[in-house]
Amino acid sequence: MTSPMRSLLTDPARYLQSFRLFLKNSTEHQCMQEFVERQLPAVIASIGNGKSTINILSVGGGAGEIDLLILSKLQARYPGVTINNDVIEPSADQIFKYKERVAETSNLENVKFTWHEETAYEYESRMNAEKKAKKWDFIHMIQMLYYVKDIPATIRYFHSLLEAQAKLLIILVSGTSGWETLWKKYGSSFPLDDLCSYVSSADMKRILDSAGLKYQLYELPSHMDITSCFIEGNKDGELLLDFLTETCT
Repeated sequence: MTSPMRSLLTDPARYLQSFRLFLKNSTEHQCMQEFVERQLPAVIASIGNGKSTINILSVGGGAGEIDLLILSKLQARYPGVTINNDVIEPSADQIFKYKERVAETSNLENVKFTWHEETAYEYESRMNAEKKAKKWDFIHMIQMLYYVKDIPATIRYFHSLLEAQAKLLIILVSGTSGWETLWKKYGSSFPLDDLCSYVSSADMKRILDSAGLKYQLYELPSHMDITSCFIEGNKDGELLLDFLTETCT
């Protein structure tokens, strides 16, 4: 008897293993790095005008690779300004790696880091319980909206925390990507439960339009080598397929 498929998120260790293999086999972080280098400076050009302190909220900051790149651009745009960088990240392992990366990075003297080991929903619930609504100058949600139960409500909440000149950056898979093709065709067969849901930039446009929010859309070309997925018995291929389908096999 075949055992039923289960969500990859039920096995956090395998999820992280497959995620790191995905990064190794794709240009995911390279395309984000290019965006941060070329286009982010214009996005953040006015968020800190006249401020002595800039407050940044990273939602789902992972191990901090992209976060530290973003901070370097903020430091270049606002030299000497104090930056408070709060990170919401449910994985203790990822936070540990994030802290290691910070310790190994120079020129962070004016950046204060605070880590919150919790999900976006847990953060929101805690802030509401404590009757707090701290405002932020820049909030970024990079490849994390797949893991929230109510995507429109999550966006509305974090958007409500923006200061007057602040920006919210969301990065998701494109609505014209191979991910879209895979998930639209086979997604109903995957054991997502309430741990994970598929959402793309096409869905995001509809969500933002219905909420009446203004936005700017960027396309970040990215590629992934899935050759190993077609080699029977290949361990890396099995891991990559698990990540692509969010399924633990």
